[in-house]
Amino acid sequence: MKKGFFNKKSNIFSLLIIFLFLCCSLFAPLISPHDPYEIHLDSSLRGPSRSFPCGQDNLGRDVLSRLIHGSRVSMTVSIATVSVSLIIGILIGSIAGYFSGWADELIMRLIDILLAFPGILLAIALSSVLGPSLKNIVIALSAIGWTGYARITRAQFLSIRERDFVIAAKSSGASAGRIIIKHILPNALSPLLVEASFGMAGAVVAEGALSFLGLGIQPPYPSWGSMLGEGRDYLLIASHLTIFPGIAIMAIVLAFNFIGDGLRDLMDIRETK
Repeated sequence: MKKGFFNKKSNIFSLLIIFLFLCCSLFAPLISPHDPYEIHLDSSLRGPSRSFPCGQDNLGRDVLSRLIHGSRVSMTVSIATVSVSLIIGILIGSIAGYFSGWADELIMRLIDILLAFPGILLAIALSSVLGPSLKNIVIALSAIGWTGYARITRAQFLSIRERDFVIAAKSSGASAGRIIIKHILPNALSPLLVEASFGMAGAVVAEGALSFLGLGIQPPYPSWGSMLGEGRDYLLIASHLTIFPGIAIMAIVLAFNFIGDGLRDLMDIRETK
């Protein structure tokens, strides 16, 4: 008998981690033990202590407070990127899957062209052109992120549109918009939700990579990727500058991936080879 979602400890633990980071992002000013921008040059690069559990960076700023405030960037980018990509992907994929014909052919060739480019390289190029900012990160990641959701939506629509209840709706004179929204789309959401959970993890990693390269949110605002970039010069003498941001990225990415696996098992979605 298949176990339920909450019967797996990994799913519960992952939900707790995601909830913790959401609380950190929402209540960062209240939770942070210190001002993340306060500089103490006399104590720069100091390791973890009672007053600074995660140590201090090269300017003496509290690493823990910067991690807490940095969670705002990662969570905002992941939620916004997945939301925008999901909306665009569902819209374009539903058109391709329901109407087929030349529209389907045109859309799929466009998707093939976009997928021919490595996603992170395209995001780097767009971020370089648009300039480093939170909004531009979301635009850059969404420019390629919608393609996966569009392909899944199209595949689901091609399958579901041939079922009896859709044919019956067409026979009763229902409009294409009503059939798509009321009949097909609700039955196509399960794999999209699973893909969205994996997409959240991918967005966190992509944002960290762009910030690491200096194309994300700019200093002094904290970001996990930029904190890794700042700490790489002190890796041998102050490893805490890279260990703690790395742990934060690893924890949230693993949590989203475990949630995706749990949802896939719960919804009985089988991978196709």
